[in-house]
Amino acid sequence: MDPVEISGLIEAGFENATVKVFSADNTHFEALVVAEEFAGKRPLARHQLVYRCLGALVGNEIHALSIRALTPDEWRAQDAG
Repeated sequence: MDPVEISGLIEAGFENATVKVFSADNTHFEALVVAEEFAGKRPLARHQLVYRCLGALVGNEIHALSIRALTPDEWRAQDAG
């Protein structure tokens, strides 16, 4: 898989999300997902929402996935800091 494919799968699972996926080897990935759906959710619940978008690919085609899951407000605050 490549980062563009993974980005598309994650984007399809959220409304108006900003998704950026990076990989040096197309097996180990880093994802930044900014979505309103994360509001009020703990990190584990946020990651589960992302994993749900990818299904059985995680652990198979996607060997490892590091996720930064933020709300738009958290992203703006981080960007300003």
